[in-house]
Amino acid sequence: MNALILAAGLGTRLGQFTSDRPKALVEVCGRTMLEHQLRHLSAAGFDRFVINIHHFAASVREFLSERNNFGLDIRLSDETNLLLDTGGGIRKAMRLFDNDLPVLVHNVDIFSSVDLKSLYCGHIESGADSTLLVAQRSTSRYLYFDAEGMLRGWSNEKTGQVRSPYPDFDKDAFTPCAFQGIHVLSRSLLPLLDAIPEQKFSITDFYVDNAARLRLRSVVSDPKDWVDAGKPEALERASQIIKAYYE
Repeated sequence: MNALILAAGLGTRLGQFTSDRPKALVEVCGRTMLEHQLRHLSAAGFDRFVINIHHFAASVREFLSERNNFGLDIRLSDETNLLLDTGGGIRKAMRLFDNDLPVLVHNVDIFSSVDLKSLYCGHIESGADSTLLVAQRSTSRYLYFDAEGMLRGWSNEKTGQVRSPYPDFDKDAFTPCAFQGIHVLSRSLLPLLDAIPEQKFSITDFYVDNAARLRLRSVVSDPKDWVDAGKPEALERASQIIKAYYE
């Protein structure tokens, strides 16, 4: 199974923790975030990895080299020259997998109790173009799904902006959910990703813009055992989840 770990972000939200290292190499419970994700994904059955790198890219290369890639099949998608955002980064990285299997995309700073193998296999069985892990929790930006769990639109609650490919879209008629930083993409999406002229773009924008012609399926998870560890105040919660589900 293929897994892409998104680690290329600047990590600015972590402040002093990333003054001399990338977010992926910030330690929690005695191991870096990247090592936790590699061990966790490998234990779930994933055996091919791509990691996108940008900030302190050489440090990630050295970290993996010194540990012989933890004995795993790992390739690096280097964005040193240009940070490609989530969409551009995924498009570039997907080409490094040498098979036609779907790709699980996992943010390096997301820790949860989710059964990732089940999520991946469920995506294959569903025949969807993409499966997004979501939760019904408070956020400033919502994705909206219909009764069948298919994506229909997006909103930014701070700015009031609403987006959808459906001209008569009414967000109040759909279920709002927050994206959980984990999703599975089928290779069928590559031609559409390639059609985008910009080098850098958001995968969320891509999903919303193409919601009318793709099967973009949601899997709703419990937000209780989930954390975005991209901020210092979230590291303690990440530590608790790691101890409960990663070791």
